Amino acid sequence: MAKKPKIVIIGAGMAGLTAANKLYTSSNDLFELFVVEGGTRIGGRINTSEFYGDRVEMGATWIHGIKGSPVHQIAQQINALQGSDKPWECMDGLLDEPKTIAEGGFELNGSMIEPISTLFKNLMDFAQGNEASKWCSMSRRLGNKSIGSFLRKGLDVYWDSCKDHEELKGYGKWSRELLEEAIFAMYENTQRTYTSAGDLFSLDYEAESEYSMFPGEEITIGNGYSSIIEYLASVLPRDVIQLDRKAAKIEWDRCDSRPVKIHFLDGSFVLADHVIVTVSLGVLKAGICNDPGLFSPPLPSFKTDAISRLGYGVVNKLFLRLNGNRKPEELPSLQMVFHRSDSELRHKKIPWWMRRTATLSPINNNASVFLSWFAGKEALELERLSNEEIINAVTTTVSSLLSEPHNEIMSDSSNGFEVSFVDVLKSKWGSDPLFLGSYSYVAVGSCGADFDTMAEPLPTDVYHHRPLQILFAGEATHRTHYSTTHGAYFSGIREANRLLQHYHCVGV
Repeated sequence: MAKKPKIVIIGAGMAGLTAANKLYTSSNDLFELFVVEGGTRIGGRINTSEFYGDRVEMGATWIHGIKGSPVHQIAQQINALQGSDKPWECMDGLLDEPKTIAEGGFELNGSMIEPISTLFKNLMDFAQGNEASKWCSMSRRLGNKSIGSFLRKGLDVYWDSCKDHEELKGYGKWSRELLEEAIFAMYENTQRTYTSAGDLFSLDYEAESEYSMFPGEEITIGNGYSSIIEYLASVLPRDVIQLDRKAAKIEWDRCDSRPVKIHFLDGSFVLADHVIVTVSLGVLKAGICNDPGLFSPPLPSFKTDAISRLGYGVVNKLFLRLNGNRKPEELPSLQMVFHRSDSELRHKKIPWWMRRTATLSPINNNASVFLSWFAGKEALELERLSNEEIINAVTTTVSSLLSEPHNEIMSDSSNGFEVSFVDVLKSKWGSDPLFLGSYSYVAVGSCGADFDTMAEPLPTDVYHHRPLQILFAGEATHRTHYSTTHGAYFSGIREANRLLQHYHCVGV
């Protein structure tokens, strides 16, 4: 009896489990199939947790557009959207308009915020492919390599058109230009968390318009994002998924009946005809730089060059529990406008890593749990700090913003307003060796075609007598939906279909 083709999938995240689900349900038991996961849980960068009775997401949070999203379709199918037995993160959608507070305790009204907010939105809309003739002429005239340079040139054009504006009064040491720049930086910091680019000057301008969004609202999942993962895994026989098996080396193109040999950290190994590698771009970057590398022989240069060029950043979430002596409604949802870290005007006790987070908001209308997002160096610093250091820094920052005499939010502000937090839950994607970051982006010097290169299987010779030895899936292998769970899903389907077609399975 002929042996079954053996397929090993490395990684039990969205891409890996989608591929496994598709291969198992579409092949009529044609394959010997295994999913090996280096961690002690399934889900990868999807990790639903709980914090003081609220369901929270440590990783993937949003369904980005409900019209056409396979994640939304699955969530609907399994009744996961509203079926929660407890409150969950962003269950109310986006909360009411936040209070925008500038350092020094100055509450900013719409007349200060809206011109800069509209400017930033128009610039990003144009960069992402929407028409805006004013910015089109500017873009052609000045040329842009990065989103950061494009945005700052747009701000300069705005200032040139507003030279006749009156200087500010009643905002302490803030000048109009300093305040407008700080508001603009607040929106830049939010954009950093969207893209994972620690610095928007490293985010490629030309490729931004290739990124694709599904239409419709953005929502969270009542039963948690992990419910999608659990559904995908539920069809697989119990012995298919093997946890706590971290791959240390992948030998390929071997002269053996099964050309791929996967070595694990515990010294064991497994032979396979095909391996689908779904590890993060961060792990791949480390795997081609470290000696010995992850692959033997090393990946061809066209593949390693794409891995090296593409961007991969860190985004972390910080959840804070409000002191029980304060009612949640007493602390508003905040947008925070700061002086630069090198400014002589800055409040010296507000740490540098707090100055590049934009918001602090309750996770739903009735929650006593608040959330801030961090990207880049600030996200890595957050991982290093103790819970006590974080609580002290956030308490100092928020109390400073809300207790200054110019503050207009709290009726008792003249007597001082001190907020305090009692506990912290944070993600640590940058230091986790299974991920080494959060998600990919097109860095300056790379392009969308690098995602296509990431997806190419090896060996490249289509006439090789043992083709498709190493296949690649994951969000960093999808040209238009990179950085998303649905991009990872699509990539898992793509690689499963590649193998099903190779073995002439019908109905693919």
